[in-house]
Amino acid sequence: MEKSLEAIRQEIRENQWTGPTAGLATGYTQANLAILPKAQAYDFLLFCQRNPKSCPLLEVTDAGSAIPKLTAPSADLRYDVPKYRIYRHGELVEEVTDIEAYWKDDFVAFLIGCSFTFEHALMDNGLGIRHIEEDCNVPMYITNIACEPAGVFHGNMVVSMRPFQAQNAVRAVEVTSRFPSVHGSPVHIGQPAQIGIENISKPDFGDAVTVKEGETPVFWACGVTPQSIAMSSKPEIMITHAPGCMFITDMKDSQYSVL
Repeated sequence: MEKSLEAIRQEIRENQWTGPTAGLATGYTQANLAILPKAQAYDFLLFCQRNPKSCPLLEVTDAGSAIPKLTAPSADLRYDVPKYRIYRHGELVEEVTDIEAYWKDDFVAFLIGCSFTFEHALMDNGLGIRHIEEDCNVPMYITNIACEPAGVFHGNMVVSMRPFQAQNAVRAVEVTSRFPSVHGSPVHIGQPAQIGIENISKPDFGDAVTVKEGETPVFWACGVTPQSIAMSSKPEIMITHAPGCMFITDMKDSQYSVL
């Protein structure tokens, strides 16, 4: 029997679950997280507005509030992500299971759509998700695709990859295009080198997965892009989720489908 959303969130809050969340809380929308001081929040909001494929915004919290009152009003973003990353001046300095010690009264949190949301729709269409099948994190890569800069923020897009047989890749495009607010359709299909990926077996984030004979790698814009942006733009501090360790909202996946 599948656990309830409340039970899963409690396990995360109590550090009983500190790993990737793919496949958890079936039907509930998962989100990427980026937290910045208020002084950089407008520039980052503008960055998301200019790069909706990579950073589709689901919610922005009030300054100083860790409560996502629109998407999960009973949650607390200081505790309800399995693992967080702390970036200082573009360097990853720590991974932690809560950010109570780091939280400041001027922080603004951004919840960004996650491709885990459309994975249930893919599976409902008979398309296997390799990282779920292999019980690991989705592979993610920094590309040579430049994001549209905004204020102090600039850098390249991160993509997630799922391999499919050619005929299923077409179906994957059709299914995911129904979810524009959680990255939507792929940004690239096949030929990883064309988007700057030299070795598909060595992702920049997450885990490598098997690409079987006859399969084509399919790439979606990824909400880990802010971590690439942090490394390029070097803000004084940016707090994010650890790749694959998402925040689970109270919203249903179906609410973000256009069909």
